This record gives sequence, C-alpha cells and structure tokens, in this order.
Amino acid sequence: MTLPPVPLLIVGAGGFARETAQLVHAVNEVTPTWDLLGHLDDDPAKQGTVVDGVPVLGGSGEAAAREDAKIVVCTGSPRDYASRARVVARLGLPVERYATLVHPAAAVSRTSSIGPGSVVLAQVVLTAAVTVGAHVSVMPHVTLTHDDVIGDFATLAAGARLAGGVHVERGAYIGSGALVRETLTIGSYALVGMGSVVTRDIPPREVWAGVPARFVRPSHVTDGA
Repeated sequence: MTLPPVPLLIVGAGGFARETAQLVHAVNEVTPTWDLLGHLDDDPAKQGTVVDGVPVLGGSGEAAAREDAKIVVCTGSPRDYASRARVVARLGLPVERYATLVHPAAAVSRTSSIGPGSVVLAQVVLTAAVTVGAHVSVMPHVTLTHDDVIGDFATLAAGARLAGGVHVERGAYIGSGALVRETLTIGSYALVGMGSVVTRDIPPREVWAGVPARFVRPSHVTDGA
C-alpha cells in the first residue's frame, strides 16, 4: 500500500530554503514522499509571493497551526548563522514535527545517522559512522569521513571536507571549501572562513581563516540562549 505524501512547510524563503525546495522535488521524482505546501517567512515583503514556483504562505508562526505538516527550518548565512537555532527555539515545536531531508544524490552510509530538521543536499558523502545532529545544514559536495560528529544547528558550506574524528560543536559554521584535519574540534558558534585549512582546535565563538587557519576576531552571533 502506497502512503499519501506528507505535507511539508519550509521556514525561510532565501537561498538555502529554495535549494531545499529543489531537494524535495528531487526526492519526489524518485518516490512521491512530500506534499510541499510552501514557504513560511517573517519578511512581509516575501509573504504572498512565489519563489521558484513555491508560494510564500505567511510568517513562521503559522507552522504551529498546521499540525498535519512536517517542518524544516532553512535560515542562516555567514552573517547570522545562529538564526536557525533562534527560529527553532521560538517555534517550540515537538521534535516529531521536524522532517529530515536527504537529497537522493547524497551518499549516506548505513552506519551514519542524521537528526531531525537536518538537510543534506546533493553530492554530500557520509562515509562511515558519521553522526549529524538536529537542524544541521549540509550543503552540496561536503565530505564527512569516519567518526565525524556534527552538533545541532551547525552549517557545513559547499565543498567543505572533514577528515576522520572531527567534532563540530553546536552552531558552528564551516565555510565553503574549508579543510579540517583529523580529530580536531571546532567550538560552538565558531566560524571557519571559506577555503581555510584548519590544523588546530578552534575555541568556541571565534572566527578563524587562512592557510593555515588563524584567529581573526571573536564571533558575535548569538542564538539567544
């Protein structure tokens, strides 16, 4: 017996949210799984518009009213990479309301796991015993190798590559094309600049960049906690 598609709402209507909508279409082309209702965005200028063929239905607060729908929060950028954590905290929804979305062109090993609310885009590779937490953004062409642990609300930008045993703590941002040496720790809400080569542990809430990566400045993002 074929189950009907599950209603889905994407919170956010920016670039990441639009990419997630295309992921949903790709999943449905393989197996009809999701009924994509639309985006929810708190920018009044976006409400009532259509982005890439998907309507923006209203603000994020409408997620609670649609109890039949699964939710995925797709906000954040290098300028404010803690926004996803703030939105999830404000919504206050139970964990079972959140969808986990994996592009059919991603390679996820059978010993790896991905938490609720996380999005894994095309050409991502999770090789062996990788743990991805909740509400994590994994952008295209990211490689996570054996025993990597990615904390809740982390963002891995396109083309980032982590050697084995790396621990990315809650809310950290790994920039596009960055390389991280094995067994290192990237502290909570730290930011690694694009193209950087990380050879040392990075403390929480610091910005590092360069080859090799060095301290640049403190990070001033906040999740409201």
